[in-house]
Amino acid sequence: MKLWGGRFTAEAEGWVEEFGASIAFDQKLVIEDLEGSLAHVTMLGHCGILEEQDVNVIKKGLYTLLEKAKKEELVFTVANEDIHLNLEKMLIDEIGEVGGKLHTARSRNDQVATDMHLYLRKEVKNIIEKVKGLQEALVIQAEQHVETVMPGYTHLQRAQPVSFAHHLLAYYWMLQRDIERYEDALKRINISPLGAGALAGTTFPIDRAYTASLLQFDGMYENSMDAVSDRDFILEFLSHSSILMMHLSRFCEELILWSSQEFQFIEMSDAYATGSSIMPQKKNPDMAELIRGKTGRVYGNLFGLLTVMKGLPLAYNKDLQEDKEGMFDTVKTIGTSLLVMTGMIETMKVNRDKMGKAVQQDFSNATEIADYLAAKGLPFRQAHEVVGRLVLQCIRQGIYLLDLPLTAYKKACPLFEEDLYEVLSPQAAVRRRNSAGGTGFDQVYAALDKAKQKLYSCQ
Repeated sequence: MKLWGGRFTAEAEGWVEEFGASIAFDQKLVIEDLEGSLAHVTMLGHCGILEEQDVNVIKKGLYTLLEKAKKEELVFTVANEDIHLNLEKMLIDEIGEVGGKLHTARSRNDQVATDMHLYLRKEVKNIIEKVKGLQEALVIQAEQHVETVMPGYTHLQRAQPVSFAHHLLAYYWMLQRDIERYEDALKRINISPLGAGALAGTTFPIDRAYTASLLQFDGMYENSMDAVSDRDFILEFLSHSSILMMHLSRFCEELILWSSQEFQFIEMSDAYATGSSIMPQKKNPDMAELIRGKTGRVYGNLFGLLTVMKGLPLAYNKDLQEDKEGMFDTVKTIGTSLLVMTGMIETMKVNRDKMGKAVQQDFSNATEIADYLAAKGLPFRQAHEVVGRLVLQCIRQGIYLLDLPLTAYKKACPLFEEDLYEVLSPQAAVRRRNSAGGTGFDQVYAALDKAKQKLYSCQ
């Protein structure tokens, strides 16, 4: 008989039972469910709701199940639907009917909510550490390439030369915002729904603050209906994870471009690439492409749960069973993607010569001449026009700005002097952009120091 079967006279067919069961995926919550039960039964004894003898027997049984769970020795069944009923049945089998007293003053509604708060608290902290690992890989690469100059792009067209380290550190700071979003989300994750019951609380004289303290929650839900029906904390996690995956996807897109024959700015390690079944020469950046692709599934998990939640009346509804698989999938996808991304950054080879040659054969130094003229008193809009005509002249002649003789410059504007060729050097162009947060080498060295202080001060 089902543990809830007292008022039922018929049983569902096996396939219907399987459709309604969640044990296939919510068994991932086994440790959290047992931890929550240990706190709950401790509170029942603390408040005099259960006798000390019963509490001790139940706790002994729960610890036995916990040890078996850690060794992956527990066997779950669809017949017992979910992680809660599976464990309650195992507990009763282990210690006898006294195990049935565990569920006093508790519902599966507040129980599962507690499990997911505990689960996400642990996993979000793990994800934060993995993000920091990727940040460290970026810092290590950036330290080696402060004065490696590459083309910077807008509209995927060469714009201005930049430090490669500056480009890498842009992702460092994106990831820092991701960390801060997760850290802020922990404020909503780390609150306790335990004791809310099915939706209305309980008639037993429980102590919710006590169980919250035992489980190291920072506080508890103020409203029992909100406690059992809230999934904002999961939505927030999925939202922040979608932003993180978007950042990883953008970076992967650049890694894919940079490792192509057309760019050749970097080479990915063979450990993060694959070959072709038909073309022997191929080396495909498949791991970067997979991360880019998996971004879609994380977005899908967010929109899936948003859609589940949008029409639900208070309080608990079976629809909420659909909150878990997307959460579990996102945790796994994010965690693996971060580890793969870290490995790719740690092992990639940077082709300084190719990057340097690229900025010698383009017009990304055109802004330097416009700034040069503006510094000599010519209104910038007029300087822009002068340099635009010079660029057009070079294009028609098949040369670059460094190739134009001084006479051509003076003909365009008498303010030009011999020193303009120093300004045109890509290294000089980068060095001179020394405004706060800019790509100038001094600024990048300072930015590296700030990044390392932030990264290592928290470890």
